[in-house]
Amino acid sequence: MGSLQAFALEVALVAAATFSALLLRDNFETSPDHIAALIPYLFASLCVSSAVFLAAGTHRGLWRFASVSDGVAISAAAAATALGAMALGFSYNRLEGVPRSLPLLQGLLIVAYLGGARLAARVGDVRGMRRAPAQPDVAAPSRRKTVLVVGLGRLADLYLRCVAELAAERVHVAGILGLSDRHVGRLARGVPILGLTEAASSVIYALETHGVIVDAVVVAADFDRFSPAAQAALLALETDGRIKLEFLAEQIGLALRAGDEETAAAPDEPVVEPAFARGETELERVAGRSVWRLKRLLDVSIAGTLLLLCAPVMLCVAIGVAADVGAPVTFWQLRPGLNGRAFKLYKFRTMRAAHDPLGRRIAEDNRLSQFGVFLRRSRLDELPQLVNILRGEMSFVGPRPLLAVDQPADCVARLLVRPGLTGWAQVKGGRQLSVNDKTALDLWYLRNATLALDGAVLLLTAQMLFFGERIDQRAVDAAWRELRATARADDV
Repeated sequence: MGSLQAFALEVALVAAATFSALLLRDNFETSPDHIAALIPYLFASLCVSSAVFLAAGTHRGLWRFASVSDGVAISAAAAATALGAMALGFSYNRLEGVPRSLPLLQGLLIVAYLGGARLAARVGDVRGMRRAPAQPDVAAPSRRKTVLVVGLGRLADLYLRCVAELAAERVHVAGILGLSDRHVGRLARGVPILGLTEAASSVIYALETHGVIVDAVVVAADFDRFSPAAQAALLALETDGRIKLEFLAEQIGLALRAGDEETAAAPDEPVVEPAFARGETELERVAGRSVWRLKRLLDVSIAGTLLLLCAPVMLCVAIGVAADVGAPVTFWQLRPGLNGRAFKLYKFRTMRAAHDPLGRRIAEDNRLSQFGVFLRRSRLDELPQLVNILRGEMSFVGPRPLLAVDQPADCVARLLVRPGLTGWAQVKGGRQLSVNDKTALDLWYLRNATLALDGAVLLLTAQMLFFGERIDQRAVDAAWRELRATARADDV
């Protein structure tokens, strides 16, 4: 069943729930007058539910993979449908002839009907198997193996369940490769179906563009049943050697092996100073200060105001991006945020597509347009991050969010607060600084954060836009002195 059919069935179940609510209210002895009075309310319910279900995306999930998170989404959509229909009906005829208890019964029956339909699909597909919770959010991206799952059958469902229950902190399922076009864009147990197996290389490259590095492809289906093109695409990944190909029939692939741990850190990787790993208990106390709560209040009010004021500018930038590099106009990357939870950091696109119309790879230097250079130089490409701030994923000032692969393994302290649109390290050297110097400056900011310091950082950011980035060596030296002093105090 495709997503369009699922959506139509959901709306039909809303209609059935509405009639059922009337029958229950009238003890199954309803009259033609009651049915006639219900028609405007039913029409309002169908209009509201269509908009609500499209926005919630409940129809995109594969019903046989339904999970607890799907139940929460259905409950929220049912409540919104009942409230919206009640408001629309009241504005039309003050709900004349509609019993006041009907919206409550309607909402409960919508949940029962939609949930029951999914339960029936699950029981029919995987009889007797216990339901597992949805995969939790990313906790420590730098320590998790990222995989793509190939297949949409019972074996794939079993793998997703096992990951959620046994290896949620060690394995992150970035997506699923399906075998049919009608599944692409939908969800299975909360995991998106990103494309067909034949396009495995393209999907992996697209994920890398968003900062998601795939470590392994788990084949959770009978390989012999794949099309020749799908088999060739998977075997090409194995031949390339960069990404592991794991056949679930031979190896479940959840346990960490010694070889994985040894290759996690190359011997020539730069050693971060031990001071980073020290004093983190003290930094946790710093992260509990009231200044962070005050910052959050200011972030919400200022971000909301700026979104309204900057809407015309963002519209002009979006039009310029669409004309320059095409759709989509925004771009996201997965970054570790507060407490290591991953979030999507949004920007306006500044680079053209990676391949030309003939499918040839375009050199990185040739992908950045002049308009893109202007957006990066003026920082206008960062405007969509106002939405990240409003949603609580970022702050205006804080440690700049890094890609998971760039996050210092010995300095998780910088993840104790929300990452910033700008920060102390950015205004004291930015991209000209080494990773270690940036980390030292970020830790200095954590210990010394005040609203006045945030104001100074914002002013210095405006100055940086006009005069460019310059390393402030005195600030770097001060950060290192404080960091080493704290490390010595910890040793005493």
